[in-house]
Amino acid sequence: MSHDHEQESQPDYFEAPGWEERYAGDGEIWSGRPNPQLVAEAQHLAPGTALDVGCGEGGDVVWLARQGWTVTGADFSANGLARAARHAEQAGVADRTDWWQVDARTFEPDGREFDLVTTHFLHPPEAGMVDVTRRLAGVVAPGGHLLVVGHAPSEVFAHLDAAKARAMWHAEDLRPALPDDFEVLVCEDRPRTVEREGRTMDVEDATLLARRRA
Repeated sequence: MSHDHEQESQPDYFEAPGWEERYAGDGEIWSGRPNPQLVAEAQHLAPGTALDVGCGEGGDVVWLARQGWTVTGADFSANGLARAARHAEQAGVADRTDWWQVDARTFEPDGREFDLVTTHFLHPPEAGMVDVTRRLAGVVAPGGHLLVVGHAPSEVFAHLDAAKARAMWHAEDLRPALPDDFEVLVCEDRPRTVEREGRTMDVEDATLLARRRA
């Protein structure tokens, strides 16, 4: 469920096998730093239980655990989860983390609830993020928060093929996914300056933060 540069020879990053292949090597894929909108919003919350869906190598999981959260990292890639577990061990927070191999598009909560449910840069195909957000809302505990962050459509991503472009979304697109007992706290496309391949560019993080009423 990715936004990577398209090449016909590349794996399909909308599906788990593509990410299994990407995470199969030895080199790190991501920086290990927490996503900026997670830091911006979660630093104000009292630690409790958290679920990070699409956790990849576990940068956000490690950061949350260091802030005192008990965190479940979820991803559909077993190789990604293995990397994340290793990083949590190296960071000394393995006792505050556990792991759940699951596809965000089809998972069932099975009675689980979390004080914070978060996902960053998850882009299922064909505008599938609305349904994913609805599923994520179903595992937020009363009084808990849902934080969903992704790439807003932009000319910066004009090189992507049509399928990847359709997978992007604005924060407002996700409002219909929220049940009636959720209060929207943030719903905006936040500008951010990033460095990629030696170039500085402006992007927007589609950011939805909502609280489930107790």
